Amino acid sequence: MQKVLFTRTWNKIYIQRKASSSPHASQPHFNKYPFLGKGRGTRLNKALMFHMEGALLKSSSVFPYFLLVAFEAGGPLRAFTLLLLYPIVCLVGKEWGLKIMVFVCFVGLKEASFSVGRTVLPKFLLEDVGNEGFDMVMKCGGTKIAVTHMPRVMVDCFLKDYLRIEYVIGRELKVVCGHFIGLMEDKKTSSGSMELEKVSREGKMDSPVIGISCFNNSLHHQLFSCCEVVYMVSEADKKNWQTLPREKYPRPLIFHDGRLALRPTPIATLFIFMWIPFGIFLLLVRATVFFLLPYKLSILFLHFTGLRGTLIIPDDGRVSNELKQLRKEGGLLYVCNHRTLLDPVYLSMGLVQVRPPSLSLAAVTYSLSQVTELFAPIRTVRLTRNREKDSKMIEKQLQQGDLVICPEGTTCREPYLLRFSPLFAEKTDRIVPVAIDFHVSMFYGTTAGGYKSLDPVFLLMNPTSHCSATILEKLPKSYTCKGGKSKFEVANHAQAVIGKALNFECTSLTRKDKYMILAGNEGIV
Repeated sequence: MQKVLFTRTWNKIYIQRKASSSPHASQPHFNKYPFLGKGRGTRLNKALMFHMEGALLKSSSVFPYFLLVAFEAGGPLRAFTLLLLYPIVCLVGKEWGLKIMVFVCFVGLKEASFSVGRTVLPKFLLEDVGNEGFDMVMKCGGTKIAVTHMPRVMVDCFLKDYLRIEYVIGRELKVVCGHFIGLMEDKKTSSGSMELEKVSREGKMDSPVIGISCFNNSLHHQLFSCCEVVYMVSEADKKNWQTLPREKYPRPLIFHDGRLALRPTPIATLFIFMWIPFGIFLLLVRATVFFLLPYKLSILFLHFTGLRGTLIIPDDGRVSNELKQLRKEGGLLYVCNHRTLLDPVYLSMGLVQVRPPSLSLAAVTYSLSQVTELFAPIRTVRLTRNREKDSKMIEKQLQQGDLVICPEGTTCREPYLLRFSPLFAEKTDRIVPVAIDFHVSMFYGTTAGGYKSLDPVFLLMNPTSHCSATILEKLPKSYTCKGGKSKFEVANHAQAVIGKALNFECTSLTRKDKYMILAGNEGIV
């Protein structure tokens, strides 16, 4: 016999029932559970089953995540097709709408090369996690089981790697000859029940199971029947949820890939496709003006068209005074963090205001596409990854003028600094740290697994972008190799100075770590 009691408390409506199918079934309890009322600061030693879209994410719509799969894995044409079908998706109901989105997004994709669920989706999913929902899920200290409408390949990495969820129940995609055919397993043959049996066999559900779901979850009622208590969250409750702060992420989000910088809701996606033709035209105009007009005029034009930048120089004028002495004492080595492949370009545009025009400026890079080199108004020199050759090349370039170097060796989109290579530290004691921050409005101008030749194209297609470059004080001689410090100490100090200026966290991760995570290679281009 099953008894149901509806009670509204702490802005939550919960259902308490006797789960006759559960091995822990007992007489139903009608008291409020402490993790939804008093004692919210304590953890409960109970197993938890929760519905990801309904109980964890602020938005219950899964369309943006399928659009990301379509755009990043299938291309703009596939994404545009999905957008055109969105009205039909809304009309045919949840189950058939889900089938349509799965077919459009996955049909024909290679299973082995599908990486969007690991490299792109975690960033957008983390930004959609509700702080209140996250607290409810983390309140239980027992085994956590996530249930989702989406194919498991889309959310498995997000839930297990970033939220530390032990088990994920989602529908599998059918594969033929190594390619997705755009079909999911049928609900009747879903692996959800088998997954629960696996958890039970492993002894992970010895404690009573608490469930958290939503009222519009019609696809997984049978799975939640094993729960002693099911708390129901309404859409009205979720509207008051706050976004999960970055510092509460169980695992920090440092690396992610993909071109889209904004959450592709239906309205935002429509705006993106309306913008792309105009963005291509604007790209050509920006590039043409930048090449044909003098620096100062081109900077004004680019600022007018949305590419804005800010150069910040210490008020005491030390940097300007040092620049005036370059002809006598040699060039300055600008050591900056790496946000986009055009960082040296933006820095050179800003330095026009304070550098003598007769001085040359070059940039050394680990890998730069031919298209990016074409856009660069300054001389670029490739590093060979041979320490002896690269060291001599840097020393030679410093004798000719100023040099810009990004010791991280690759870009990082999030507020973190990768480990600085010590290659630059032994060549000069005239080291000037430069703190660079960059924000885009629509497209990212960097990629690890995509076509690097399109990096400047996507960057210049943005409606607006802003680059902030802060030229910090020259490192004291006591913090250089000539002052007795090792090259590693100099590199770590430069990283710490830039990190403090930007309020970024310093890490020991390297270029190799980034490419192994995002692209499965060592990043050699």
